[in-house]
Amino acid sequence: MIIDAWMQHGTVRFLNHEMLDSLWRWTGQEPPKEEVPVEVTVAAMDAGNIDVGLISAWYGPEGALVSNDEVAASVAAAPGRLRGVASVDLRKPMEAVRELRRCVTELGFVGLRVVPWLWELPPTDRRYYPLYAECVELGVPFCTQVGHTGPLRPSETGRPIPYVDQVALDFPDLVIVGGHIGYPWTEEMIAVCRKHPNVYIDTSAYTVRRYPPELVAYMKQDRRHKVMFGTNHPMISADRALKGLPELGLDDAAREAFLSGNARRVFFAGSGIG
Repeated sequence: MIIDAWMQHGTVRFLNHEMLDSLWRWTGQEPPKEEVPVEVTVAAMDAGNIDVGLISAWYGPEGALVSNDEVAASVAAAPGRLRGVASVDLRKPMEAVRELRRCVTELGFVGLRVVPWLWELPPTDRRYYPLYAECVELGVPFCTQVGHTGPLRPSETGRPIPYVDQVALDFPDLVIVGGHIGYPWTEEMIAVCRKHPNVYIDTSAYTVRRYPPELVAYMKQDRRHKVMFGTNHPMISADRALKGLPELGLDDAAREAFLSGNARRVFFAGSGIG
């Protein structure tokens, strides 16, 4: 079984946003000018043998680029294949908490994702803290971006130390998933992951052959590693992201933890998935 921990089924307004220009340039693709059917995303999952994909809403200072209700509609169109991850407006903390609660209890979402560079607010900013408490109460993880930004935004908010480390100290019961590996601070991210029992890493935005050596060493040497697979679809497809997987030299236990075990534990504990 393979679970993709970081995907988007993007709207036209999201995929054509100027912040993503650099990503499209790097991948040699053009953003779509019309809404993409859910079937296209599911077909891309099939091509990469992905069983379940987690698609996220995107909220920024300009509002909803992909709304929670749009994510819910996509999930409903692909039952059993897609699951929703909420996002919220940090400028309105109480409304954000209520929206997160609605997404989890009414829409069946399995986590919250906030991308700090989109707000230019690090994860230690006071506006996040009510959301962390609500994530703990709801039993869902907080997903965020670590490392430099591919989009044309400042990268400082993606430092694992001090930001993720401090949040994990303040909220030891909060499960945190740092997406995009943390490069060029990958060793910091691994150190935070080793230090805190509830901190994980996902590999979205990187293909297997671009994983930093220190990440591969952690996955090979520690059978209890906390790295999970992600693509950042549609910027990287699953079949491309996983090409060369045998070259990592993972044993069966490490491979299973990477492809699905860690994601099942974080997002689907008690659900029977996998």
